[in-house]
Amino acid sequence: MSSATTPDLSAGHSHGESRLAHLPVALFSIVMGMAGLAIAWMKAHHVVGLPALPGDILRWTASSIYVFLLFLYTTKLVRHPATVAAEHRHPVRLNFFPTISIGLILLSIAWATTAPEPARWMWTLGAALHLGFTLNVMSSWLHHTHYDIKHANPAWFIPVVGNILVPIAGVRFAPVDVSWFFFSIGLVFWLVLMTIVLYRLFFHEPLPARLTPTLFILIAPPAVGFLSYIALNDQVDNFARILYFTALFLTLLLLGNAPRFFRLPFFISAWAYSFPLAAMTIASFEMSRQTEGPAYAILGSILLITLSAIVGLLLIKTLIAARRGLICIPE
Repeated sequence: MSSATTPDLSAGHSHGESRLAHLPVALFSIVMGMAGLAIAWMKAHHVVGLPALPGDILRWTASSIYVFLLFLYTTKLVRHPATVAAEHRHPVRLNFFPTISIGLILLSIAWATTAPEPARWMWTLGAALHLGFTLNVMSSWLHHTHYDIKHANPAWFIPVVGNILVPIAGVRFAPVDVSWFFFSIGLVFWLVLMTIVLYRLFFHEPLPARLTPTLFILIAPPAVGFLSYIALNDQVDNFARILYFTALFLTLLLLGNAPRFFRLPFFISAWAYSFPLAAMTIASFEMSRQTEGPAYAILGSILLITLSAIVGLLLIKTLIAARRGLICIPE
């Protein structure tokens, strides 16, 4: 996988140093997609009896990629701190730093049943780190001198709304009020940011091609919110249905515009397709489990096939881009 993400890092000292300096923090979105697919296969195994092996392989793969990327980005931080600081000041790239903590939280969910103690440590570190990222990013928004409405895009959901992931495993590992704390942050600020992002999309210029795939992030907050709410309440009530069907509507809306996304050139931001669809897939299987409705199981299975194909295609395109030296270069 190293060749897929950071090609030629060792091909000559100066060349490797240059590549490392331009390693984007957004690469951690690959972990989100892979871990989301792993959890989706694991959920499909428990709900509809699909084989367990794909989920096992995928969670090991996602874990390995996470460790590898964390090593590379830590090395970048040590060798190129000014470049990392510049990335942190960037009004768009700043929002991808929390993919580091979200990846860890997702891995804790993937390992929670079979390796509970390592998962507990991953969850604790991931949740604490994500709260730190949330406070940091929101402070930047409150005291900014360089943000404009054109900078708003669905990636803004990542730092704040990412908190809504925490209760899925958090109900196992901490007092329930800790999970409600994170759920409340994610839910309330999802509504706030949704308003800002839709205003920007409706009344200003379209997103640049590089950021267009992030539109799929719109699906994630209600889909993950549904899963967290079920984890906290263990029943499908009316509010849970509102969250699920909001996510379903957004999924239909974006899949209905699929030709627009197919025409885009490949960017690493295309991994934004993967995790939101994974969240919707898992939510559909959970809806089937809770309601015993076969329609939700069928929908989840269709989404799982679609998601698996998309992740496979993204891996191929990432490998091709890496071979061509199109990753870890200045934008």
